[in-house]
Amino acid sequence: MASAEKPLIYLILGAAGSGRREVMADLIEGGLAGERVTVLLAAAEPAMEADAKLPAITRWTWTLAKTIEAAFPPEATHVFFVTDGRADPVDQVEAFKNWLDLQPAELGRVLCVINCQLVEKNPALRLWYEACVHFSDVALLNRREGVANKWLSDFRAFFDDQYVPCVFEFVKAGRVKNPALILEPQARRMTHIFDDELEWLVVDEDGEEEAEDSAPDGEQEVEVAREEDPYFARDAAGRRVKRLPEIAKYLAAGPESSAGL
Repeated sequence: MASAEKPLIYLILGAAGSGRREVMADLIEGGLAGERVTVLLAAAEPAMEADAKLPAITRWTWTLAKTIEAAFPPEATHVFFVTDGRADPVDQVEAFKNWLDLQPAELGRVLCVINCQLVEKNPALRLWYEACVHFSDVALLNRREGVANKWLSDFRAFFDDQYVPCVFEFVKAGRVKNPALILEPQARRMTHIFDDELEWLVVDEDGEEEAEDSAPDGEQEVEVAREEDPYFARDAAGRRVKRLPEIAKYLAAGPESSAGL
C-alpha cells in the first residue's frame, strides 16, 4: 500500500478508553499483513496488555515548545501515530502536521475512534468529536453496547446534514468489516491542512476576503494569504476561537479508564 518512495503514516484520534489499540490490531492484521508496521504512541498513554497484539511500539513526547519529538521508525512501511487520549486533539493535529512535514513519509489517513457510550452520556463532548471528525477521513463508531439506536441515528444524521465527507463505520468486538478499505489512502476529511494543493485567499489591504477577479489590475493592492483552518484560528489573546471541552474531565481517574485505549 505504501509507495516505493515514502511510507504511510496514519494519525489515530480519540479519547482514552475508546478501544484504539484493539482497532489498530485489527487493521494491521486484516489490512497490512506482511508490511513493516510501527506504532508511535503518546508517552502519556500507559502500557497495557493489549500492546502484545501490536507490532513494535515507540513513544513520542512533547517538547517545551509544544512540538512533537519523535524519531521516524527506520525501515517502517506503515506507521500508526496515536495521540494522547486525554489532551486537546486540535493542539495535537497542529503539532503533528508540523512534524509530518519534516518526515520521509506521507499521510495515509486520519482515523478517529469514537466512544459512543461516552458521548451519549456526556452530550457536551459532541463538540470535541466534531473537531476530531473535521480532521478525519474515517470515524469508527466503537463502544456501542447499551447505546440507544435513536442516539446513534441522530449522531450520524448530525454529520450527514452538514455533508461531512468523512466515512462512518461501525466497530464490532474490536473489528471493522473491511480493514483494507479503512486504510485506503483516500482523503475524505473536511480540513485542507494536509493537502498538497492548498487553498489560498485573496485579501485587500483591510484584510477582507476578495474574489480574485473583483477588481481590475492596478486599482488596489492585494495580497494572497493561506486559508487558515477554522480550528487553528486564535483570538487577540492567543486563545483558540473554537474552544473544546477538556476531555480529561469526562474520563474516570486512574489507568483503568484507558482500558483498550
